[in-house]
Amino acid sequence: MTTAISIEDVRREVKILKALSGHSNLVKFYDACEDALNVYIIMELCEGGELLDRILSRGGRYNEGDAKIIVEQILNVVAFCHLQGVVHRDLKPENFLFSTKDEHSPMKIIDFGLSDFIRPDERLNDIVGSAYYVAPEVLHRSYSTEADMWSIGVITYILLCGSRPFWARTESGIFRSVLRADPNFDDTPWQSVSPEAKDFVKRLLNKDYRKRMTAAQALSHPWLRDEHRQIPLDMLVFKLVKAYLRSTPLKRAALKALSRAITEDELIYIRAQYNLLEPNSRDGRICIDNFRMALLQNSTDAMKESRTLEILNALEPLAYRRMDFEEFRAATISPYQLEAVARWEEIANTAFEYFEEEGNRAITIEELAQLTHAAIGQVGSLVLWCCDFGEIVEAMCSS
Repeated sequence: MTTAISIEDVRREVKILKALSGHSNLVKFYDACEDALNVYIIMELCEGGELLDRILSRGGRYNEGDAKIIVEQILNVVAFCHLQGVVHRDLKPENFLFSTKDEHSPMKIIDFGLSDFIRPDERLNDIVGSAYYVAPEVLHRSYSTEADMWSIGVITYILLCGSRPFWARTESGIFRSVLRADPNFDDTPWQSVSPEAKDFVKRLLNKDYRKRMTAAQALSHPWLRDEHRQIPLDMLVFKLVKAYLRSTPLKRAALKALSRAITEDELIYIRAQYNLLEPNSRDGRICIDNFRMALLQNSTDAMKESRTLEILNALEPLAYRRMDFEEFRAATISPYQLEAVARWEEIANTAFEYFEEEGNRAITIEELAQLTHAAIGQVGSLVLWCCDFGEIVEAMCSS
């Protein structure tokens, strides 16, 4: 370590390893010390080798059943890191080790040398990571935890087919491919891969980070769904509720319509998140105390370093009122993510019908006022025209 930057990087790595604790898929940190020449980081011994070596030993790919076991472990530990406000920034098969040489040995995530603490609404701008696994928004110098989800998409793609989704002979060529090319799902062996698995990978390798699944959402995807496994608490819920509390009556009405249009199958993630907040046993509602307790129950020292708890300040309106599941469902719907769902057109049309009552395929000012419980004057600019639901969603996403 000959520069101030490299010294700071190692200090940050030790700080993160020390602050993160308590997850079975995270390498255990014991101590760190230094002498005149070296820094020593003492961690648990993992004797089972890298995930990359296991992939190669299987001829380059896993079957779907075995791939699920690997991806579940990756998602569980990454969901934990993201909730604590830590973004890894270098997820790749080389950075997952098996505890033992046993075939069913648990995996451990390692190498937090490029990791950093990140606040819930913060965007990072330094380009770090490994070229084959780097997300498009990292190359655009504006990214958050969604960049890790892209990397998990690349790993899953490799597990299922044995090749990289983005490839070139040079680093700059790889970057161009990441920014412009689409992964190939047509060649062998993708014909034999289940539609659920393909959809899972596509939902992670979406170049628009806003449409990408979080780790908790990915664990509730049909490809991995397991009713006996608890879905971890997701920081996205806190962000969406924050945005909902600050939104206009029109946007809230549109979100409510969207939330009514999705199926019970698609509600599994939202219902799981609501239950994690432990709603009041008498009326089934939640308030700011539920959000606070849920965070504190999952807190490590890393959450303090990333100042994650500060997001509770934005939820202050819930100190004076309670939210039932119907409103929570509307608050935690992401229009961007819904646009990435295969059923998006059907969902949008159904939501439109909740707005439109007269069968004229246009939403009138009276219908909007009734839905938003707002005075006509609040949306008076709509008196001279009618709008369709697509226009409402477009306005809602941009607000």
